[in-house]
Amino acid sequence: MTPWTRLLNLLKLERKDISKILLYAVFAGLVGLSLPLGVQATINLVVGGQFNASIIILISLVLLGVIFQGILRYMQLRVAEDLQQRIYTRSSFEFIYRFPRIQSQALDGYYPPELANRFFDTMIIQKGLPKILIDFSASLLQIIFGLILLSFYHPFFILFGFVLVILLYVVFKYSVPIGVQTSLNESSCKYRNAHWIEEIARSYESFKVSDSFSLSSKKNDNLVLDYLNARESHFAVLKLQFFKMIGFKTIVTAGLLIIGGLLVINQQMNIGQFVAAEIVILLMINSVEKLILGLENVYDVLTSIEKIGKITDMPLEEKVDNKPFNKTQNFKLELVNLNMEYKWSNRKVLTDINLNIRPKSHVLLTGKSGSGKTTLLKIIAGLIPQSDGQIFVNEINIKNINNEHYRSFVGHVFPNNLPFDGSIRENITFNNPDIKDSKLKEICEILGLDSFIKAQPRGLESNISTDGKQLSYTMGKKIILARAIVSEPKFLILKDPLDEFDIKEINTIIDYLFDPKQPWTILVASRNPIWKEYCDRVIYLENGKIK
Repeated sequence: MTPWTRLLNLLKLERKDISKILLYAVFAGLVGLSLPLGVQATINLVVGGQFNASIIILISLVLLGVIFQGILRYMQLRVAEDLQQRIYTRSSFEFIYRFPRIQSQALDGYYPPELANRFFDTMIIQKGLPKILIDFSASLLQIIFGLILLSFYHPFFILFGFVLVILLYVVFKYSVPIGVQTSLNESSCKYRNAHWIEEIARSYESFKVSDSFSLSSKKNDNLVLDYLNARESHFAVLKLQFFKMIGFKTIVTAGLLIIGGLLVINQQMNIGQFVAAEIVILLMINSVEKLILGLENVYDVLTSIEKIGKITDMPLEEKVDNKPFNKTQNFKLELVNLNMEYKWSNRKVLTDINLNIRPKSHVLLTGKSGSGKTTLLKIIAGLIPQSDGQIFVNEINIKNINNEHYRSFVGHVFPNNLPFDGSIRENITFNNPDIKDSKLKEICEILGLDSFIKAQPRGLESNISTDGKQLSYTMGKKIILARAIVSEPKFLILKDPLDEFDIKEINTIIDYLFDPKQPWTILVASRNPIWKEYCDRVIYLENGKIK
């Protein structure tokens, strides 16, 4: 999909408000003709020596036209403001809706927080699109109405109109595609530089090493140089357009002054018409200048739409309506000839996995690092799809089950699960109205979170920063574990959930997790030998195969 197609799709969404902006522009353009026509009539009256009440009325009408035109411009601004707010709102919700639902394989090779930076392109669209609609519509209508008016003065101006249209076509035809491409290159370089700065900020402790500045500086120097070269290439297009505009203004102004003067001398135009024509021509030249100078704004908007398109083009998980489960059911899991291969890998991570897991059983998954344990758990959790093979939950193929419905019965703890910027309550419950305060309190006591929460100034409503930066490692893991079990899931999938916990805490938590009254089936991957004492089944993975 080209940037122009994306722009048209965006305009279709806002066609109602765009129609209003264009309608106001038409009326403003028509009213704007009152100025040259009023000047023409006033000069004719003055030259004819008719200085009377007619002149006062005429001047008053011209002034009223100016005021009315201003009101129409304000109405355009009001509609444009509504348009800006709607663009921002739609983009914001589009991003937060899409990120959790993008197919996981589509994100392979990307750093999602860096992709989220594309949201800032929304502000460029938000500011640029209304400006394009208002300025371009006003300029184009000014040119069209001006040419129509001039054609009544002399046939020469019809020829002038054709020449003007041809010149504009040449400017747009041969420079705009190049300008869009150079703008895209500039934006790509900008994001690569921003990503490197983000990497340094994310790993700031690593970059505190005394000789790290040479690496960060050298790499940043190369990225900045790439950006400056790309920016210079884009500016070369803008420069060419600017010089074309100067040449155009010079030729048109000189030609019209000379020919207009000759027409007056030959009495084919009167003084009033000549002055009015020159006013119209000056307005048209200014409109052409606005169009050409405004192309940079067009490039920015097209580039921003294309960058946001990188997110909106990512395929979403297939939505299935089937929601067959309820809280009273026990879950049985069956994996048949399951295989997994990442697109960036040249080998299978999992090969011919066949596995049956009974309801409420406790399974330990073990094996060397890189044997495929985490991948298998994520597939069972419904976080990533398998490359091949089948997964059945209660005899139903997982592909025929609504993803969000299935995941609502799964609690999981993975190393990359981290607290987010929000209150402790939000981090644990996600504001799920079905989770009662009594259950939340019970979980916090079992995990040893209660004393930490009591020490906070606002208790459960106290805020946690991104990644839980102000929390200890184990406190962050407790919050993630609380999140996994507070909704009483049917599948509890754990990857090293109790690393670095005190032995007393481990015993308390494991006793709770393995209580026969609990509703869940446990699948845990860990090298801690204590899990073997509680699990009724141990599965060993080696090179992606069950041994």
